[in-house]
Amino acid sequence: MTPASHHDAPQILANPAATRVARVAGLARRQARFKHGRFLVEGPQGVREAVRHAAEHVLDVYMTEAAASRHPEIWAEAKASGLYRHLVTPEVMAAMSADAQGVLAVVAMGESSGPQALAAALEGARLVAVLTEAQDPGNAGTIIRAADAAGADAVILLCGSVEATAPKVVRSTAGSLFHLPVITGVGLEETVEAARAAGLTILAADGRGDTDLFEAEGPAGSGGLLSAPSAWLLGNEAHGLAPEALSRADAVVAIPILGRAESLNVASAAALCLYASARAQRS
Repeated sequence: MTPASHHDAPQILANPAATRVARVAGLARRQARFKHGRFLVEGPQGVREAVRHAAEHVLDVYMTEAAASRHPEIWAEAKASGLYRHLVTPEVMAAMSADAQGVLAVVAMGESSGPQALAAALEGARLVAVLTEAQDPGNAGTIIRAADAAGADAVILLCGSVEATAPKVVRSTAGSLFHLPVITGVGLEETVEAARAAGLTILAADGRGDTDLFEAEGPAGSGGLLSAPSAWLLGNEAHGLAPEALSRADAVVAIPILGRAESLNVASAAALCLYASARAQRS
């Protein structure tokens, strides 16, 4: 039975020129997101995780009938959480988003910006990723996803990085945006100070580092550098870490290049560093 045949199913939204449709589509623009305090989550994976893990922030769920039939769990869980659900035609969905695969949600921005949010996220943390000047939305989202997978406690996007609720960032996290705190609106100095106050070692991932990642990990149970609670500073895709970031680190760690590649993508480097810390902390 499709949601459209269910007795409590809403009327299908069929007018691509409707004001509601234009307002949802407008959230692709940064100015509109911050004006209204909400952002888009596109695609079944992201919407499923938003509904499951951040239902209190989900304002509306939109699905085509075909998508609701393919992903009945999203429709059912949205209903169970008392969320506003809307069936839409494929034309309306296309007018709202070109990347939604028939499933879209509008989500309110949480209280995840500024010094207080930073302090709350760092309390008791053992592993944190700090993106200093991440400009590529795909990389930023992938790092959030890698941090989630590695069991990190938070991701911090420093001022000057890409905006966390940009559509491509949200899509690239594959739902991980709703699994751990992603803090914005803070600078390098205050973040380093807050991390140190929380008992975290500041590690910089940089190819010019004097410390080899393998050596930093150390033998199991050896109490190596990576076994301590840590905040990893990650640099810009093209230029790496700025001198001021490197100077604030307790250690600058390089990932050994064993083949002929000149370097690693920052998201790949982040995943390796975060997993190395996670493994060392579990030893």
